[in-house]
Amino acid sequence: MPVLPKSLRAVLGCAWVSTFVLRGIVFGNGASPPAHPSESARNHWAFQPVRRPPIPVVQDPSAVRNPIDAFVLARLQARGWTPAPPASRPALLRRVHLDLAGIPPTLQEQERFALDPSPVCLDRVTDDLLSRPSYGERWARHWLDLVRYADSNGYERDAEKPFVWRYRDYVIGALIADRPYDQFLREQLAGDELPQVRAETLVATTFARLGHWDDEPADPAADRFDQLDDIVSTTSQAILGLTLGCARCHDHKFEPLTSADYYRMVAVFAPLQRPQNGRTELTLPLGSPAEREAVAQRDREIAALQRRTNELSAESIATRVASLRREVPDLPAGYIFHETGGTVPPTHVLVRGNPGRPGDAVTAGVPAVLPGLGWTAPRAEGSASGRRRALVDWMVSPDNPLTARVIVNRVWQQHFGAGLVRTASDFGVMGEPPTHPELLDWLAHWFVHDAGWSLKALHRLILASNTWRMGRAHQPVPAAEDPENRLLWHQPYRRLEVEALRDSVLAVSGELNRQSGGRGVFLPIPKAAMEANTDKESIWSTSPYDQAARRTVYAFVKRGLVVPMLEVLDLCDTVSSSPRRQVTTVAPQALTLFNGEFINQQAACLADRILREVGTDPARQVDHLSRLALGRPPSASERDAYLGFLEAVEPQTPRDRLVQVARVILNLNEFAYPE
Repeated sequence: MPVLPKSLRAVLGCAWVSTFVLRGIVFGNGASPPAHPSESARNHWAFQPVRRPPIPVVQDPSAVRNPIDAFVLARLQARGWTPAPPASRPALLRRVHLDLAGIPPTLQEQERFALDPSPVCLDRVTDDLLSRPSYGERWARHWLDLVRYADSNGYERDAEKPFVWRYRDYVIGALIADRPYDQFLREQLAGDELPQVRAETLVATTFARLGHWDDEPADPAADRFDQLDDIVSTTSQAILGLTLGCARCHDHKFEPLTSADYYRMVAVFAPLQRPQNGRTELTLPLGSPAEREAVAQRDREIAALQRRTNELSAESIATRVASLRREVPDLPAGYIFHETGGTVPPTHVLVRGNPGRPGDAVTAGVPAVLPGLGWTAPRAEGSASGRRRALVDWMVSPDNPLTARVIVNRVWQQHFGAGLVRTASDFGVMGEPPTHPELLDWLAHWFVHDAGWSLKALHRLILASNTWRMGRAHQPVPAAEDPENRLLWHQPYRRLEVEALRDSVLAVSGELNRQSGGRGVFLPIPKAAMEANTDKESIWSTSPYDQAARRTVYAFVKRGLVVPMLEVLDLCDTVSSSPRRQVTTVAPQALTLFNGEFINQQAACLADRILREVGTDPARQVDHLSRLALGRPPSASERDAYLGFLEAVEPQTPRDRLVQVARVILNLNEFAYPE
């Protein structure tokens, strides 16, 4: 099969277009798709109510720290297997820091942990990490992957999305505050329709406007539906684990989802409008209704003053305008959609997804495969249609079988490298079934009814389990029969994502800037990466060194010019929802991490840190290096190798040799993996 151009591959990334194009290739233009799924698909496990199953009884109750262990052990014991022994205490400390904060423990944190033999010591570390800003900065990136966050629009001009970073900061803040997940969703889908509207809830609705956007589309009508498709596809995948976007052109080929289902969801978001002036995107003021009305009234008074140029001097006008602006200051600007009120045009099923071929009209609603789950017809209030609020009320109903299952599976995936359902954004018929269905349902029910939708409570439960605390010891029989570790007989190997890897380098070198929030920072980009751009001077303006040393979650993500280090180390797709990072192993990664400017620069900073903190004694230097980077002292063979190099004579200086040892340690597999 010939390789498609990158631009066409990006288009084909949209499921409905891919289906539409392949339909013409495989079945012939105008041919019918395969038969609709049978009625039995409606009985699929994921569409059934969540019920809490009984906790299994295991042979050795002492091996159970919480119910997670009972469910996992029961499956292993049924095969005659035993789980891997626990990881070492230093390894667990490093693992929990990298899982929750994305940076390794400091020397002081290592020493404090070593002096506390209490069996609940790691639980206390977990609580401490969950209270830190670094937890929000680490876990926000997982959510940003799902909602296709980037700082620019993509397409030819790829303009910056003004103030979109406020949404990123909202997500970080909501996670730090442990906003209940149901409220987290309410704010993002309907923050402008809630009883208490404020600046934060309006910022949350940036969720709908995050997608790529063509500021000069060839077909405005088609572009409008492309925007709605982006919202519907992202919402259904990220929150419900459904590939509803595949039903844009015809009933879903494999799932019990119809085109009518798809367009009912389109109707939910159809009242949203993009503030713009031609190709220029506009922002809206953020605040409570009273605050926004005060600013609107101020602006009306200013406009009235400025029309009185024949009566008042330009100077009584300027003075009075300045006074009004002091009395009622501007509100912060937000990158959000809005509803303008009035009659919403009807939504039609589009024949083969073509805006020029409207079919039957549909009302706002949800997939019919999930009936009787508390969907309440939208109720308009003021300028808001109430449709998105009705949708999110339905989503977070305790009776909804998908929302809680999907999010607990996503959290599990980040802690174990793979979810209990390995197709994390596809809980449909074509997705993989859960490896531990009873455990998934127990967690989902507990999350809603016991934890009150608290993500921090879910983290505590998972990290307190013996299952998460297992080591990676190899066992021949389970390895042969379950090489993918589906039954969780050991802790899997997981490489750090590029953000955690880069942040860990900065933390160990002592250069990490902990400043939070604000507009994205522009990381250094090699000149060669910008050669193809016609406007090399203005397309990318690298931030000062101290700003570029901030956590990677604050890096500016430009869809048309991804920082090469981030791209080569598997940054997520920035166009559509990404349920899981790809993990590739290719030569450019080794070149980037060993020869790249960033690592060499940070290796020098790390060497200087070592010289400052322990002086010139080679033995103390290598011990300090290993503890900082790996959370442990060097082994005897490692110490001999490092010392042999450091104590060599010509041609390098002692500092130069220390820099090279630091560079080697930053490139160890052990540094790039939680332990």
